[in-house]
Amino acid sequence: MLKISNIEMKNPVVLAPMAGVTNPAFRLIAKEFGCGLVCAEMVSDKALVHGNERTREMLFVDEREKPLSLQIFGGDRKSLVEAAKIVDKESNADIIDINMGCPVPKVTKCDAGARWLLDPNKIYEMVSAVVDSVDKPVTVKMRIGWDDDHIYVVDNALAVQRAGGQAVSVHGRTREQLYTGTADWSYIKQVKEALDIPVIGNGDVFTPEDARNMMDTTGCDGVMIGRGALGNPWMLYRTIEYLTHGTLPSDPSPEEKIRIAILHMDRLIAMRGEHVAVKEMRKHLAWYLKGLPGAARVKDRIMEESHRDEVIRMLEEYVEQVNAGVFDRHTQREQRNANEDESSAAQ
Repeated sequence: MLKISNIEMKNPVVLAPMAGVTNPAFRLIAKEFGCGLVCAEMVSDKALVHGNERTREMLFVDEREKPLSLQIFGGDRKSLVEAAKIVDKESNADIIDINMGCPVPKVTKCDAGARWLLDPNKIYEMVSAVVDSVDKPVTVKMRIGWDDDHIYVVDNALAVQRAGGQAVSVHGRTREQLYTGTADWSYIKQVKEALDIPVIGNGDVFTPEDARNMMDTTGCDGVMIGRGALGNPWMLYRTIEYLTHGTLPSDPSPEEKIRIAILHMDRLIAMRGEHVAVKEMRKHLAWYLKGLPGAARVKDRIMEESHRDEVIRMLEEYVEQVNAGVFDRHTQREQRNANEDESSAAQ
């Protein structure tokens, strides 16, 4: 089992922190699907310290989500420490995570996120300052390096450990890669071999088999799933079952996907109100519908809708059409037309 300081997870599957995604509405679903540890979306140290209301709201943790890690980012030691103290004393999160992997320019220009990857000394200085100021365990999420010419991941991870960090999560891409190319898991293995604290692997885990392969290949203590869980909390459950029992549960039915999507939307509405939540759910609904037959037709309509009841009507009507084989008939007709076109062209 994955254990960070004195906090023991019931399995090694971790939901990655994702901006605009891992709010309480989705985190609770992930926890209900069995996820060992869920991570909240990152919050700005300065926004916390300055009392930004929206940012303070992001500290909310439902007791059912625990254990939970809450992530902060910043480039100034004083404000990062003050933000960590706020999380330590004013939230019931279990773990304080420091973001050292965010690649977006608005973060790195503030000497935060992935910018730290260029300087192991700064990592030690910042992490030790936070560790010395809080009671909760401190962890770090990092990338392997800034670019192919500046990969200091082992030195950076060792700096976290020396500073008192209790675990590191390593995404096998550089900052320059963003989310393109492939994650290089060999660096996760190097970090695991160098450290005594737990190492969580991250990057290109889209199937339960990927998770098993990552753990076997790198020896990592936990596996972090991000994009693979978008609109797909079943990925978390199926991975847990595969890692724990060696069994691979079947994919969800369209009815089950839509049921959870509606639950997700209703929880988001309870948090944000209908007008904001339904618009925010559009991207999530597109993810939930991904791969289902004829999904493009209903997606286009949902993207224009702002009312909960109308969205639900569209989704339920869509499921009825799927069950009635409407899209199967469409596919067969499209295939016949394509075959006829090919025959005509050949003649």
